[in-house]
Amino acid sequence: MDIKELLNLTVKNKASDLHLLVGIAPTLRIDGVLHQLANYQPLRNEEIEAMVFSIISPHQKQLLLANKELDFSFGFGKDAKGSEGRFRVNIYYQRGYLSGAFRYLEPTIRTVEELRLPKICNSFSSLKQGFVLVTGPTGHGKSTTLAAMINQINQSRAAHILTIEDPIEYVYPLGKSIISQREMGLDSHSWSYALRSALREDPDVVLIGEMRDPETISSAITIAETGHLVFSTLHTNSASQTIDRIIDSFPPGQQSQVRIQLAATLKGIISQRLLPQINGGRVPAAEVLIGNNAVSTNIRDGKTHLIDSIIETSQEIGMISLESSLSSLVMTGSISLETAKSYATRPDDLLRMIV
Repeated sequence: MDIKELLNLTVKNKASDLHLLVGIAPTLRIDGVLHQLANYQPLRNEEIEAMVFSIISPHQKQLLLANKELDFSFGFGKDAKGSEGRFRVNIYYQRGYLSGAFRYLEPTIRTVEELRLPKICNSFSSLKQGFVLVTGPTGHGKSTTLAAMINQINQSRAAHILTIEDPIEYVYPLGKSIISQREMGLDSHSWSYALRSALREDPDVVLIGEMRDPETISSAITIAETGHLVFSTLHTNSASQTIDRIIDSFPPGQQSQVRIQLAATLKGIISQRLLPQINGGRVPAAEVLIGNNAVSTNIRDGKTHLIDSIIETSQEIGMISLESSLSSLVMTGSISLETAKSYATRPDDLLRMIV
């Protein structure tokens, strides 16, 4: 079995992911739903090993065998330079067998408008400094949204954009900016070293692929404090939960200082989901928080439980609650009411907006 054949099928079927597991036919995730390929037999361990080892280097193979998992990305297409897109890959062992998850990344970075995200998201790209977060579950488009905002900067102004990723996902086209993309393992040995060096590399904009621990979060906030524009992601379900997660990741003795820093630097949070549309495909629903004075004050005072109310009463400046976004999608016929209710955090509020 040829891995290129399966990757071609992934692209052809507009799937977001390809899964390879022993005893199961190759499986594609299309519009959020898993589909086993009907014309393929369940995979054997030797087949998966042959496919995986054909796309990794000897050094990567050593790392995989030593660590039992490996993250990397690669360009896929006729010239192997990403003309057909890229794949972000995680190779791992389960029940002693080699397995793989391949996330497809489209070759063209779409704009905020093309992604059907709120137009207010473009305003974050025009900031000169501050902290902007894109949050949501795995597989709901956080990296794609970040890429849209970073490329907006790339195309509109001369800046040095520094990305620190594990692995590199989107490769940006030539624009007005210069872009340094650093990948864990290939360009740096650790997140701490890469983040420590970031300020010495004269960046204007810093993209941190994921904030994984208090050290990464602290570094991100510090970089934003020193006059840079910082973008990153977290696996949280709402803006208020994101703020709580950041603060709660630190020991109690440090939380007061983190609140002060976050209140001073936070410029926006986009919390998004990708929902199945009635006519096929997926569409984003997004909660948007803008770091205005009211938000800053409540973060500093430890009153994050009031953030949801601020979002609901600040629509005139571009804030959007998740329920408001969901109700708009229902009323325009994009998604069903049942789908909206299943994703809403406050279903009663959603029903009131629709009625």
